[in-house]
Amino acid sequence: MSDRDLWETHAQWWQDGFTEGADPEYDEQIIPLAAEHLDGATRVLDIGCGEGQIARVAQRVGAEFVLGVDPTAAQVLEARRRGGGPHYARAEASALPCPDESFDAVVACLVFEHIVDVDSAIAEVGRVLVPGGRLLFFLNHPLLQTPGSGWIDDHILDPPEQYWRIGPYLVESIEIEEIAKDVHLPYVHRPLSRYVNALAAAGIVIRQMHEPAPPPGFLERAPEYGDAATIPRLLFMRCQRT
Repeated sequence: MSDRDLWETHAQWWQDGFTEGADPEYDEQIIPLAAEHLDGATRVLDIGCGEGQIARVAQRVGAEFVLGVDPTAAQVLEARRRGGGPHYARAEASALPCPDESFDAVVACLVFEHIVDVDSAIAEVGRVLVPGGRLLFFLNHPLLQTPGSGWIDDHILDPPEQYWRIGPYLVESIEIEEIAKDVHLPYVHRPLSRYVNALAAAGIVIRQMHEPAPPPGFLERAPEYGDAATIPRLLFMRCQRT
């Protein structure tokens, strides 16, 4: 299957498992962060909107116009079915169907790790943002969520230890990962510097950066790893176009 076919195939899996309160990381952490940092925005673009849960948040906190874009037809159709006020279009992040300087806020929530042409996509964000506009940039943490990262139960040591193994962080790679049984999706790993330099080239600067601990609902699912609260899964950056 092509990458796009994989997203179409597994759209229902995503909708069932990560929306409408099904996932504690979204419910307890991502959605509250998005609501806080979207406050005061009037025209919002949600890139990689999926079925529209972040776009609906933007509408709820007072945005006058919200557009969600996603290349996956099944997601856009479901977003339109769920309604809530935003508008939706099928589009790639590297070719946004929007005029220059048409939004005062752009949200990209756990989407850029699936985009191959990162430089063009970030340049598009810079193009559609007004000067002074904000980018809310959510990523699976590029250091701590690299391919091959994960908990290790080391029983060779005495006493045994648990620790978090970091994968090949400096190696850019495109992987098709099995993230649930029979669910294979494409992931692009790149170091954080690639994102920061692409932002700088687009005239976008970082104003805040947060590495929040996993939320309580997630930690309850992993009681066997006592130190899970010390390993952030999420990286959030609030950025601004100069």
